[in-house]
Amino acid sequence: MRKIAIINQKGGSGKTTTVVNLGYYLAEYGRKVLLVDLDPQAHTTIHLGFEPPEVKKSLYDLLVNQTPLSEVLKQTKYKNLDLIPSKIELASAEIELVNEVGREIILRKILIQNKVKYDYIIMDCPPSLGLLTLNALTTAKEIFIPIQAEFFALEGLTKLFQTIKIVKERVNPELNITGIIITMYDRRKNICRDVEKKVEEHFKDKVFKTRIRENVRLAEAPSYGKVIGDFDKTCYGAEDFKSLAKEVIKQENKK
Repeated sequence: MRKIAIINQKGGSGKTTTVVNLGYYLAEYGRKVLLVDLDPQAHTTIHLGFEPPEVKKSLYDLLVNQTPLSEVLKQTKYKNLDLIPSKIELASAEIELVNEVGREIILRKILIQNKVKYDYIIMDCPPSLGLLTLNALTTAKEIFIPIQAEFFALEGLTKLFQTIKIVKERVNPELNITGIIITMYDRRKNICRDVEKKVEEHFKDKVFKTRIRENVRLAEAPSYGKVIGDFDKTCYGAEDFKSLAKEVIKQENKK
């Protein structure tokens, strides 16, 4: 079972888009996938066609109220793809859990206790380095970082790396960055090529060969509650995420 946290504290990096569409194509290739929406904005939940006000039980209930996982887990309309949804109440979880012993490993304990079995667990982290992100980092074995091909792309990553280093040293020695995804890419733009070069110099073979190109259809799909392969399977976005999923599956052979 591969447990992957998709993280970047910079908003707009394509984090949720990556979680949902990569998860979908992995499921299309026969992998059993669980998505965990750790962001109180609930974008992964909405992207998959669930309206947060209509979600009775969410990750908040799982973490704070010890609600059974079976009451929280949602089957999506896509084969092999399940979801632990989010709601805005999750924003208060960090405060409510402040005095809880082992609060940074609650999610990990829940998944172990429930003997959760998937080929992939992919976690959508909030754009901050608080308790929710910490729960993802203590649960995950791998980190994928989507990096937008723009001027401020690498800003703030130093703090993220420090946090990952601390978690790896103190709580989760198995944690490693295993994938960098360049998003919103347009090879015609100098800035995109410059960022691409810097990212490749810094991360070397951790950078996926697939580039997620700028694509209007990718931006439109969430408002219809659909993954890109369901919304428009002929567009660049579908082509790119299908290619990325193949690369991720190839990594399985190296483990």
